[in-house]
Amino acid sequence: MTSDWEMVIGLEVHGELNTATKLFCGCRNEFGSEPNTNVCPVCLGLPGSLPVLNKKVVEYAMRLGEALHCEIRASIFHRKNYFYPDMPKDYQISQYDEPINVSGYLELSDGGTDGDGVGAPSSGGAGVQGTRRGHSKVGIERAHIEEDTGKSTHVGGGGRIHEAGHSLVDYNRAGVPLVEIVSAPDLRTAEGARAYVSELRSILLAIDVSDARMEEGSMRVDANVSVHRPDEPYGTRCEIKNLNSLRSLGRAIEFEARRQIELIEAGERVIQQTRHWDENEGRTHTLRSKEEAFDYRYFPEPDLVPVVPDDELRAAVKASLPMLPAERRVRLAEAAGVEPPEAAMAVERGLDELALAAIAAGGDPRRLLTHIEHNLAGAGPDAIDAAAFARLVQMEVGGQLTATQAKQVLADMLESGRGPDEIAADRGFEAMGSDVLATAVDEVIAANPDAWAKYVAGEDKVAGMFVGQVMKATKGQADGKAVTALLQERRSRGV
Repeated sequence: MTSDWEMVIGLEVHGELNTATKLFCGCRNEFGSEPNTNVCPVCLGLPGSLPVLNKKVVEYAMRLGEALHCEIRASIFHRKNYFYPDMPKDYQISQYDEPINVSGYLELSDGGTDGDGVGAPSSGGAGVQGTRRGHSKVGIERAHIEEDTGKSTHVGGGGRIHEAGHSLVDYNRAGVPLVEIVSAPDLRTAEGARAYVSELRSILLAIDVSDARMEEGSMRVDANVSVHRPDEPYGTRCEIKNLNSLRSLGRAIEFEARRQIELIEAGERVIQQTRHWDENEGRTHTLRSKEEAFDYRYFPEPDLVPVVPDDELRAAVKASLPMLPAERRVRLAEAAGVEPPEAAMAVERGLDELALAAIAAGGDPRRLLTHIEHNLAGAGPDAIDAAAFARLVQMEVGGQLTATQAKQVLADMLESGRGPDEIAADRGFEAMGSDVLATAVDEVIAANPDAWAKYVAGEDKVAGMFVGQVMKATKGQADGKAVTALLQERRSRGV
């Protein structure tokens, strides 16, 4: 994108809810079962069957509405009529003009959007520029309940329907509850869109309403993309369907924007349509003309009553909300004396409580966060004692352990549960005296005169070789930072 053009992006995120049973029947809501085993007359749409609303779905939708600062309203279900083989009833039960959640927002830090991933609010959205420095809000127009469809598998010809020899349909997913979160067209960059989906996914996980596994299809994204020249009206949008990874989302948006710009600059017009993203080709293809609401012939679902949450349910749902990821990042960042993005990895891995406890026990915050990011991947919050973690970092910062030794001790702590002092003693780790370290550095310099000449001449990358040789000679006991400082000191003296 150049200054001549601006993207306008709105996202529709479908999150399957992790209830035990489906939206309108008692069939299991379970991924990976044998095809067509979690089905019944209701979710197959057989004559005479009647839907019964799953109360837990309403509670989960309200929980998400609270997390997204939405207004939670009384709502009704509609029939959305269309024929696809994966929709056995030939219609989908969804919420149309009276959804349960409306007019919310999701807040992003500028660190997640490169500072300009969010634009000014659209007339129809709730998006506003950040009310405090460093943050922006993306409007949430609605977050409504609907049932999922089945899954079609096209056999042969690369998996595309027009090339396939035949198709198979699995109705296990038909009737699975989901919430569709529709953003206002407030996003302006592919990176901003990725940050929005990433933050939304972290919220779904934090409030425990969805496993949000994009690779399994329990979270899917449709992207509405248009381009226009600044100060001109918005352009015609195209919708890219069923993007199932953040990488695909970013690539698809960028390709579609370039495609539309090329059309306009060639004197052609953009046609409103639904498009498919081909990950292998790195491009979008036309699926069908873009449907409007009247194409679906919406009408109220006659077999379901309105959903009217009472005050008691509203209060219980609000009280059930945990601290959200953004709040947890700020809390940890303040305790550690860093910016919120530096605390993001600890929060994402669910290790922020461990970090807070270790900081309270006297551990250096930055070294703790570094270990969490690089050495605790896959570890749970109870994998290590907070006080022992703090002690390890104290030993490292105090010079009793080098960074390499601290990493080895930490790995042993995770495996054995022993304390860092005991492990360090067993391994023979002890601080190396300055005279011993200086001798080791001088010996390595003497053994590599050509490399040293290059380093003295200004080739800083050669320093890595010297550090590695010293570490080898001292069996990993040398402190890499101390070695680098000695190398620089000797170069400055022309030794």
